[in-house]
Amino acid sequence: MSDRVKKVKVGINGYGTIGKRAATAIGAQEDMEVVGVTKTRPTYEATVANDLGIPLYVPDDAAIETFRKAGIKVAGTIKELYKKVDIMIDCTPGDVAESYKKEYTDAGIKAIFQGGEDHSLTGISFNASANYKESWGAQFSRVVSCNTTGLIRTLYPLDKKFKIKEVFATLIRRSADPNDSKKGPINAIEPSLSIPTHHGPDVQSIMPWLNIQTMAVKVPTTLMHLHTVTVKLEKDITTEDVITLWKKTPRVRLVRGKSGVKSTAQIMELARDTGRSRGDMYEIIVWEDGVKVVGRTLYYYQAVHQESDVIPEIVDCIRSMCKLEEDATASVKRTDKAMGI
Repeated sequence: MSDRVKKVKVGINGYGTIGKRAATAIGAQEDMEVVGVTKTRPTYEATVANDLGIPLYVPDDAAIETFRKAGIKVAGTIKELYKKVDIMIDCTPGDVAESYKKEYTDAGIKAIFQGGEDHSLTGISFNASANYKESWGAQFSRVVSCNTTGLIRTLYPLDKKFKIKEVFATLIRRSADPNDSKKGPINAIEPSLSIPTHHGPDVQSIMPWLNIQTMAVKVPTTLMHLHTVTVKLEKDITTEDVITLWKKTPRVRLVRGKSGVKSTAQIMELARDTGRSRGDMYEIIVWEDGVKVVGRTLYYYQAVHQESDVIPEIVDCIRSMCKLEEDATASVKRTDKAMGI
């Protein structure tokens, strides 16, 4: 891209687990730049933003004084940030998105929300491979959750090529993120008693035609989620047909237990060994030797790194909403190359 081409200016509301990863990924792209991030409290992450030279914005004038007393440099308030951006990536906690949506509307800027919000907030949910053009030029969109992203990454290409009749998935969920000592780990196995869980309808926000049911269980780990998936197909295929398809699918990575990758711990070690930023695994991991087709029924296991798999989707969503790249495949390739995927 020529230096004369104006980059899309991006603000990030919430510099936490997702926000800081989005900042790194966006900063690696040639057609967009991070012009500021926000924090509500002077935590170590605010100090990190200072150390990285990322302008930091806070809720109001009173917060500016609080941050300065803590020795943290502040560029201004969030409403001042709105004046400098084309689009905001909203990474705020639940229950505040509606109020921020109003602020973004009043400021006349675009915004991307995260999968913890309901589809009704934006009316558009996003996955780069499945419905990239639906967010084209939109003011608001929502990148679906880590688990939903994981299911769509493997199910959408299956349905496109072989036609899915029915899906049943069980989500074996981490109890908390690794840095979250308030929620976990837990010394228990906790089933979700709301059956089916919300994950199926969330997949249907992208693939409304798909017949999918989900259950979930919370377990004592912080590393990743693991899905067990059973797929009923419309026609007879082979195990090799599925493996060949996924090997060609962006952001799906096959590993083999026989090669020593037998657990989520070893997947995260693989991410560290390959030099990934923060040790993240952006791809959905499928155990090749755990894929099996019997007649028209497919069984497989996949692992989802809840802290990072949505990050490349956020980048592609920016491109769609800001009309930077019309072709989904081209956007995915640009994003993945810049992020080292």
